[in-house]
Amino acid sequence: MTDETRENLDRLLQSDGVRLGRTQRDRLDWLVKQYGAPLRDFSECRRAGVIILKEPPSGAAAELFYRSLTPGCAVVIPRGENPGFDFLKSKLTEFGTVSPGGADGPHEMWWGGIGWSKFLTSADSSTVRPRIVSCYPRGGDATAVSALRYSLERFDLACHIEPIDTQLGDRILCFEKTEFMMRMWNKYREPLLFVEAGAVLREPPLLPSFLGCDVALHKWNRWEMSARTLYLGRTRAAEMMLRTWQQLAASYPAIWEGYLLDQAWSLTSSQTPLDTVWLPRSYHALKGDLGAMRATILHDQQTTTLELGPDPGFAGIARAARRAGRTGARDAFMVMTSKAETGTGIAVILRDVSASDAGAVAATVEAVTGAYAANCGGYGRLELSLCAWQDDVGAAREAAAQARYRILEIAPGQRIANDFFATHASDEAAMTARHLFP
Repeated sequence: MTDETRENLDRLLQSDGVRLGRTQRDRLDWLVKQYGAPLRDFSECRRAGVIILKEPPSGAAAELFYRSLTPGCAVVIPRGENPGFDFLKSKLTEFGTVSPGGADGPHEMWWGGIGWSKFLTSADSSTVRPRIVSCYPRGGDATAVSALRYSLERFDLACHIEPIDTQLGDRILCFEKTEFMMRMWNKYREPLLFVEAGAVLREPPLLPSFLGCDVALHKWNRWEMSARTLYLGRTRAAEMMLRTWQQLAASYPAIWEGYLLDQAWSLTSSQTPLDTVWLPRSYHALKGDLGAMRATILHDQQTTTLELGPDPGFAGIARAARRAGRTGARDAFMVMTSKAETGTGIAVILRDVSASDAGAVAATVEAVTGAYAANCGGYGRLELSLCAWQDDVGAAREAAAQARYRILEIAPGQRIANDFFATHASDEAAMTARHLFP
């Protein structure tokens, strides 16, 4: 990127009031290098470049915008946590998200476009090659991985495939898989790409390393996270997610691996700017898929339109938010911590997100995170939740109550002063004193 392009991008972001964290800005800079300079308005969509959307378009406007795009355009939504963008996202190809990172980057950045062709073509130039890792039950059918070994040898890809001890014979539980992944993380220094035993590679799987992300995985039916193909870059954020997944798997060994991976992603995304790529179906193809012959990774499973996991209740909770590449109301959107010695936490619930102006929602998020960074009021932990509906508010309140957090409910556009948390801490202390000494 030239100095002039960088300066123009700086001015554009500043004039539009767009705040990005370091990881988000790095991703945006990378996109500008790939696609070209940012386009000023929708009328230029026929040209190549990056389009930055601040406000969610209406249904008709979203349709017109989508029809005007070409594969030479990338769409960046720097406030992608707002459900007002969900309709437009559903029409685009979702490439990835970069989660918030505290007061300096208090929003989720979503990026997408029209199809994967540009990246899939360019990925062959990647100089970074992941190590392919896989495991299968000890004493099981070793021939199940022979096709995978052969395909790896064909593309001269480094790998590590081994049998592991399992509690249930021919079935690998999530905690057994995560323990294997953790050993591989500690053993090797290059990025890791886990591929389920029984799969075969039709092409070198270089897309994740070319994109330079923290983690990459496929969302089945656009929402359900699958652990059959999982990429981990050599980053602190990737290690944090892997360790979180391992801890959840050890604590809840009976829960299906995809649900635990989903929660590990959600928890990590709320605490650090996690650069996630949502891999195309070609990296998670099943036998019988229409595009199986063009697949990069073909799994030894028959194609289906059903969900992968066994619990329809989880689908009801997570589906809408995950299809838009964001955390839901039942998950904390952002977690911030302070150096306060007290272990007291506070949950701030921002309600009526869908019914409010996107700018007001964004400004309130920035005000809350900025106030906590300026004066935490003695609270050691802040959890900020965004709620579109009253049911979401109830779920967020219940979660905060279980954690024994102080709960504050606010609305978009509400004035948030820098002493917001200190004032509420003082009010709480006064109420406690009146209760103890009436």
